[in-house]
Amino acid sequence: MCGICGKISLSGNVTEELIRKMCGVLTHRGPDDEGMWIAAGVDSRFRGNDRCCNIGLGHRRLAIIDLSPAGHQPMSNEDESMWIVLNGEIYNFIELRETLEKKGHRFKSHTDTEVVLHLYEEKGTECLKDLRGPFAFAIWDSRKERLFIARDRIGKKPIFYTYKNQTLTFASEIKAILQDPEVSAEVNRPAITDYLSYGYTPTPETMFKGIMKLPPAHFMIYEKGNIRLEKYWELDFSKKLKLSEREYCDRTMDMLEECTKIRLISDVPLGAFLSGGIDSSAVVYMMSKLSSKPVKTFSIGFDEESHSELKYASIIAKRFNTEHREYIVRPNAIELLPKLVWHYNEPYADSSALPSYYVAQMTRQEVAVALNGDGGDECFGGYERFMAARYAELINKMPIPFKKKIIEAIIKRIPESLEFKDFKTRLRRFLVMSSKSYKERHYNWMAIFNDHEKNSLFTDEFNKEISGRSSFSYLDKAFNECGSLDIVDKVMCADIKTNLLDDLLVKMDIATMANSLEGRSPFLDHKMMEFCAAMPSNMKIKGTKLKYILKKALSKALPKEILSRGKMGFGVPLDAWFRNELKGYSYDILMSDKAINRGYFKKEAVKKLLDEHVAAKANNGARIWSLLFLELWHREFIDR
Repeated sequence: MCGICGKISLSGNVTEELIRKMCGVLTHRGPDDEGMWIAAGVDSRFRGNDRCCNIGLGHRRLAIIDLSPAGHQPMSNEDESMWIVLNGEIYNFIELRETLEKKGHRFKSHTDTEVVLHLYEEKGTECLKDLRGPFAFAIWDSRKERLFIARDRIGKKPIFYTYKNQTLTFASEIKAILQDPEVSAEVNRPAITDYLSYGYTPTPETMFKGIMKLPPAHFMIYEKGNIRLEKYWELDFSKKLKLSEREYCDRTMDMLEECTKIRLISDVPLGAFLSGGIDSSAVVYMMSKLSSKPVKTFSIGFDEESHSELKYASIIAKRFNTEHREYIVRPNAIELLPKLVWHYNEPYADSSALPSYYVAQMTRQEVAVALNGDGGDECFGGYERFMAARYAELINKMPIPFKKKIIEAIIKRIPESLEFKDFKTRLRRFLVMSSKSYKERHYNWMAIFNDHEKNSLFTDEFNKEISGRSSFSYLDKAFNECGSLDIVDKVMCADIKTNLLDDLLVKMDIATMANSLEGRSPFLDHKMMEFCAAMPSNMKIKGTKLKYILKKALSKALPKEILSRGKMGFGVPLDAWFRNELKGYSYDILMSDKAINRGYFKKEAVKKLLDEHVAAKANNGARIWSLLFLELWHREFIDR
């Protein structure tokens, strides 16, 4: 993986100095090489002298395939009429290259980048349908005098852009775009309410006014000063396969083996993240099966046993005789927070950013590529919220008096301990919402702050400012794009378009790229996802059994204690940390004049949030983290 950037304008305001600065803040994404190409127009190309031009492309390289200088980017075709910068990996590039060679194309390197360029030369925008793997790239086509920018189907690789006055600036990270003196760092203030709901700024917006994300499965054309976006792929849940359980199991294992095998292609050492969950364990199993040498595995844990999965990771490491390393994350890890803010570019409320960064850092000491289990939950139905959607729908169909009795009975069975307080609150909120639409139920289940809580937190002035903003509309749009009538399919489809895209994939990209590490995800192969979307939901969730078919398929490969364990997630013991070691830190930041004077939050509401948490009247750890990240982001990107 790498970092890419560029600018194109009809006014001739592109300089080598700017492209160099943009590349400079992307060095962590590609420490092995830097390249730039700038041009005055279609035919007049030159390098240096810092003259003003119409287009410039920049690239920072993390060398994985073909480590020779032949892999240098920006890269051109034979007659230099086309130039490309690519961030990504194309896993089927060898087959594509063979096909192109038969059609007369000649190659000067052994890279997948050059294959993408020639494939575009052969097929134009239709080339995207042939690519397998994560990517974000830009191609300058001087024959058509246009810039072609594309992002992979799932959205593993990011691309940000700003477009104003016929000028387009783009990059793998927002901080590179901010190097352009014509781009100002202004807060997209209405997006703050969305952030407090979801923990991120929903695509296509960002927390910066005027800076956007190119959505996944989309390409952009810049031509004659204008831009247009077009979608080239959609994950279809409406067409279902009709197979037996045994056939689904066999297809699942075949697909997992294929998707893992193509991700073992590398000219540098590789390993795997191992949590001890089913997904990462399945990937390590396949890697062990396909590799002649022991797999290198890496795990993260906590002193708090309730949040640590190290014992499960150890079981898998011993089972498959891996070369295993572990790291313990402790409260002093919060010292990393300002650095995380810089790397994430936007406010990001998922606290697993901390352990993800550390496991990537540890892994990079030994390998340059790491496989992971990301996407297994989204593909095979691993989240309780998927199952909850089905049962809430059943409750919703009951007569109202009977429904109330059922809800009360369920809530009473949950222990009163603090450990269950947050879950109980969320469950009550979800069950009470059972009379609402499935969309509203899911929105309330996922929200860090629900709409009522946000209104109480915001100042009167800020509430007025954002009065026309609906955070729910983002999720509503995702649901409306899902074709299946099955409630579980709808929730899984919407989750892929929202939480997977803007939370999980962002975390994996930033954690790995911040440490110059490439992450590869077999479960996020688009062919795997298409297969799972075509699988009936009752094969993924059977009764109360999550990931039913995946567990059955792996029954002979993985230990019973791994297959039968509940899902833990990759969370951080924030509740304990903010009551103890980090109590003073949270008060100092969030109650500061600087934070309060931004005008978003009532001082008394923030204090109440902190006080109730410290007094163990509520578990507000996730909310405190979200507010901390937002404030530190302002200090890093806006105040400077």
